[in-house]
Amino acid sequence: MTFAANPSEFFGSLGLLSIVILFVLSIFSVISWGIIVNRFRRFGRIRQEESQFLQLYEQNPIDQQTLRSQAQTFAYSPSSAVYLGITDRLPESSDLFTSRPPMEAKPAERSPNRQYLEKVSQYIIQNQISQQEAYLPFLATTGNLTPFIGLLGTVLGIINAFHEIGVQGSASIAAVAPGVSEALVATAAGLFAAIPAVMAYNYFLSRIRKMSFRVEAFTIEFLNTVEESEKAFEVEVTR
Repeated sequence: MTFAANPSEFFGSLGLLSIVILFVLSIFSVISWGIIVNRFRRFGRIRQEESQFLQLYEQNPIDQQTLRSQAQTFAYSPSSAVYLGITDRLPESSDLFTSRPPMEAKPAERSPNRQYLEKVSQYIIQNQISQQEAYLPFLATTGNLTPFIGLLGTVLGIINAFHEIGVQGSASIAAVAPGVSEALVATAAGLFAAIPAVMAYNYFLSRIRKMSFRVEAFTIEFLNTVEESEKAFEVEVTR
């Protein structure tokens, strides 16, 4: 193999195993960048709809029927999903959502207990986290695996360099350079695939943590609102 300044000539001079390694690294890199772009778009949509829903929730704490109909349009908002999940389990006679007099409510129509609603909300939050973590394991795998694949190419390049030294009987630049350059290309390709994947993986995990904290805070506040509403409902019924 001879060293060539022209990239096309250089890659044409690579060995079969080196070409296979670079091809595999290219696949990892392309898929990783596709996931990164997809997740960036999804997290941007989540941030936008989450902000819109929380703004509506703060502006409309009483008109829950209107808020519920609006919440159904925010498919990417985790807090909206929690809100809808909890309200789906509240009876139609709940004082939080109905203008019907409390005395018309039947005992069997009372809201589920707080513990049940907390479990429901935790399930919904975990489901939202799972959706946001989709494809992220591939980024972690890319960050962990591709440097070793590049290292394999490096080892093969060094082996090829020593083979050329043995064939030519001298350690000249002409004998060593091709194998060393092949080794460095494999190392660089492995790092090129791994570094963006690791950075994106850590960034997305931090976004998911912040999202989960925000949704849990909303859940606590909303469950307290439901509980206070039900207590007020029971007081009015007992009068």
